Amino acid sequence: MTQFTRRSFTLAALAGASVTAACSNGAGTPNADTIDARVNATMDYLQSNYPNLQEVMDKSVGQLVMPLVTEAGLFVGGGYGRGALRIDGMTVDYYSAAKGSFGLQIGAQQYAHVLFFMTQPSLENFRRSSGWAVGADLEYVFSDVGENIRTDTTTATSPVLAVVFGQAGMLAGASLEGLKYTRIIP
Repeated sequence: MTQFTRRSFTLAALAGASVTAACSNGAGTPNADTIDARVNATMDYLQSNYPNLQEVMDKSVGQLVMPLVTEAGLFVGGGYGRGALRIDGMTVDYYSAAKGSFGLQIGAQQYAHVLFFMTQPSLENFRRSSGWAVGADLEYVFSDVGENIRTDTTTATSPVLAVVFGQAGMLAGASLEGLKYTRIIP
């Protein structure tokens, strides 16, 4: 039986993340203009394809837009993407999203997601943290099986709402659990 230590898990997760960083997800993009263009296209896509989301957009105090996150795994996996935090329609910071995983997995996928900060304290907590990990205060607006975006009484009181969309590839399920966001300078 193989023993896995924290160090071997961390090294394997970093290896998985570096493999996905080589994909076309903005990891090699040193240009903030490129990230902003991808963020604009993502928000335009959401507005034109999910008109029910406009109410959430209008009520949110900020949005973290990740236009493309790439995940890959073969027992050990990782994911990486870059995006921008928008307040009042303007980019205020840039972030990377990274995750590592271990378990029965094989494949790769890409998807986009947007976190809508519905309260000022949730946005301030996100901006003050040196590295923010998705936690219990996150509520999915819709599942990742192609349902229409909807809000209800549960999502209306959540401090952070997540929309995951545009999945492509073969890796079971796109979720944000275990994803860590870190402020970057592109």
